[in-house]
Amino acid sequence: MASNVNPTVRRRRLGMELRKLREDKGMTAEQVAERLLVSQSKISRLENGRRSISQRDVRDLCDVYEVEDRRLVDSLMQMAKDSRQQGWWHAFGDIPYSVYIGLETDAASLRTYEPQMVPGLLQTPEYAHALIRGAVPETSPADVEKRVQVRMHRQKRLSETDNNNPEVGPLRLWAVIDEAALRRRVGDAQLMARQLEFLIEQSEQPHVTVQVMPFGMGAHPGMTGQYAILEFPDATDSTVVYIEGVTSDLYLEKANDVQMYSVMYEHLRAQALNVEQTREFIAGIIDDFGGKNR
Repeated sequence: MASNVNPTVRRRRLGMELRKLREDKGMTAEQVAERLLVSQSKISRLENGRRSISQRDVRDLCDVYEVEDRRLVDSLMQMAKDSRQQGWWHAFGDIPYSVYIGLETDAASLRTYEPQMVPGLLQTPEYAHALIRGAVPETSPADVEKRVQVRMHRQKRLSETDNNNPEVGPLRLWAVIDEAALRRRVGDAQLMARQLEFLIEQSEQPHVTVQVMPFGMGAHPGMTGQYAILEFPDATDSTVVYIEGVTSDLYLEKANDVQMYSVMYEHLRAQALNVEQTREFIAGIIDDFGGKNR
């Protein structure tokens, strides 16, 4: 494993290796937790990459699993050391969805459905400011600015290669957006018109696809809510379905879960307006907001 892979992905890979060792040993997470006098949730979070893994954790787990290959132990210990390094987003302090940012930073492609807002990777700074102030009203002005800066930094993946994986080009983004997200006024009419113009501009990039799900389509598979599917350039990294929550987020990696959401997304893409229809549709909403001159 390359040492420059971001820490979130390092933790996931290390967690998968530790889970494999446990399963090869024929032990349950409960049995391991009992042996180490820790909670079962700690073992699960270590294996899922949701918790920072120390070299001591690796040593203790390798002892329980009776790993005799010293090179393997040393390799896992180095992975643990690397996984504790910080990604670029840590410079901004406490970010509520830092795990997701780590995954997005290293992803090769992202498929997302947004029913209520323009996707973060396609937002203008002004729209992001107004959205965060309205959606999280108790957030201080300083924290609003910090969140906007993080959002703008994330957008670099749409125009740059991934520095962790230079062979991987810009993030491949496919966004299906509900009509409600485009008509909901965030800020004033001018701000919305500029946001929608920016959305059209971004959709003209070869690696960015935007489709609108119009009200007239009626019931569709996205009515259960927002979600995103992240895929990675390394075949050893499993695809992740991300569902954002108010107090906690959900990350699904089981093959059946990923398959279900992937099939749902194919239905969404099939039912939504195509790319050209989408641009015409958005242009019509821009006119409703008064266009560029109001």
